[in-house]
Amino acid sequence: MSCTPVRAVLFDAYGTLCQIADPRRPYQRLSRRVTNRVLFTKAVMTQPLTLRQAAYRAVAQVSEVELSRLEQDLAQELASIRLFPEVVEVLSILKARGYRLGVIANLAQPYALPLQQLLPFELDLYAWSFEQGHPKPHPQFYHWACDGLATPNAATLMVGDTRVPDFHGAQACGLQARWLRRRALLPSSESQTLHDLSSLLDQLP
Repeated sequence: MSCTPVRAVLFDAYGTLCQIADPRRPYQRLSRRVTNRVLFTKAVMTQPLTLRQAAYRAVAQVSEVELSRLEQDLAQELASIRLFPEVVEVLSILKARGYRLGVIANLAQPYALPLQQLLPFELDLYAWSFEQGHPKPHPQFYHWACDGLATPNAATLMVGDTRVPDFHGAQACGLQARWLRRRALLPSSESQTLHDLSSLLDQLP
């Protein structure tokens, strides 16, 4: 564990700060109608594309009726996004303690704004993969985020719910990291784990 004092905290988005209460998975369903699902997913995550633009770009085998239905499902999914119960309090306390705060997430474009609108105040940084052209755990993505927060990598803490992109990926780039395991049924061999974000407050003075 690093002895460098933490000056900034980066959070993952979905699964960490918020969740989708009514998942419809329109992008996943659309991916079944394209020739190359891997390239489709990469394009969605690294380019600012709407669902319709992604369908046209990938030449998806989908009718206008089906595409409209997917767009409706996407709208319902986005409307169901909710912050986890402790998020507002945790962010407010960390801000009051003087930490710089940001979000770094692998997202398709439509999922960014709904989260921003739910947050209790404007954060210092929003790092979206669809804007930067790189997903986590790409080193350039993490380095860009730390530069944007104006804090050294070693003084920046990454908190996320995925082990490789959020936890090990951040550590490989010189950040401190915590692995959030909200619904873990078994203990982890990783010592730097959290069961909710509230426990982070005990670790950050």
